[in-house]
Amino acid sequence: MDRSLVLLKPDAVQRGLVGELVSRLERRGLKLTAMKMLQADEALGRRHYEAHAGKPFFAGLIEFITSSPLVALVVEGPGAVRAVRSIMGETSPEDSPPGTIRGDYALTIGQNLIHGSDSEESAEREIGVFFTPDEVLDYDRGLDRWITES
Repeated sequence: MDRSLVLLKPDAVQRGLVGELVSRLERRGLKLTAMKMLQADEALGRRHYEAHAGKPFFAGLIEFITSSPLVALVVEGPGAVRAVRSIMGETSPEDSPPGTIRGDYALTIGQNLIHGSDSEESAEREIGVFFTPDEVLDYDRGLDRWITES
């Protein structure tokens, strides 16, 4: 089964949208296998955004992700990375259609509420940044047979 890291960024926490955003992921059929609230420090922010090191906006990313608590989740399901990305919308809220998280709740690219892994390889790396292996649970959900084909 595919997995993706999801971060509900500091703006989602501050705006009280955590429950709504988690609910959207669950209603899509994704299974939560890990979740925690944490205050990211600079080292964690740098590890997470290491692909953007040296870019002009890197310092702003670090400043924002460390500005307030965030909620980190691991979700699981067939095509989890693609599913999360379609629920989120485009990076820029201006390009995100209504019905997506960013299309419905965000106005600017700098405060776009949510992060989702962009590939299965990124998901594996990012999950390891935020969670130890024993924090990601493997369990059966009785309703899975009503969500996915066997």
